Amino acid sequence: MIEVLTPTQFKTIPWKNGQGETTELAISEGGDLSEFDWRLSIASVSHNGVFSNFNGYQRNLVLIEGEGISLQHDGKSTDILKQRLDVASFDGGCETYGELLLGAIKDFNIITRKNKVAPIVGCYVVPQQVTITCKKNSLCFAYSITDEMMIEAVDAQSSVIAVGHLVKVSAAVDDQEDKAITVSFTGSNMIIIQLDVIC
Repeated sequence: MIEVLTPTQFKTIPWKNGQGETTELAISEGGDLSEFDWRLSIASVSHNGVFSNFNGYQRNLVLIEGEGISLQHDGKSTDILKQRLDVASFDGGCETYGELLLGAIKDFNIITRKNKVAPIVGCYVVPQQVTITCKKNSLCFAYSITDEMMIEAVDAQSSVIAVGHLVKVSAAVDDQEDKAITVSFTGSNMIIIQLDVIC
């Protein structure tokens, strides 16, 4: 099944630590800020500071706007994101301090519960076609930050997805059986996410 989530369906909520706001694009069924299996969001960071604590979760953070940020984890390791679609993957339970390199930024966040959901995050800057197969017990998402995307699936018409819309793909259910679905995305500056449930 292919579903397109529009900006009117997104929610603006406070950060967990109350130091800012985030736009929540999608969250696991029944989930909220205190407990969820997976969550996709976009945040604006306008000042240096400690990130919210998400102990028990894995974080993937993608730079989508601005001149960059340095992420210092427990004072031991550092990720520096400078280019559009640079990505950092780190333990949500770390004390992560964000230091802006040159002014405010925006980032795309993928937060997943450890030992429950395995994320694969792909970032594609140059124009290209990316094909994914979404299997039983998995979800796939695609988001473009600057351009329209073309989406094509077997036995379905191709569709053009507007900038800032989120595509959600899940295995079709037919006669009580889940069937994998293969989808191709064509575009540039795309973030494509696969979330596999760990059985």
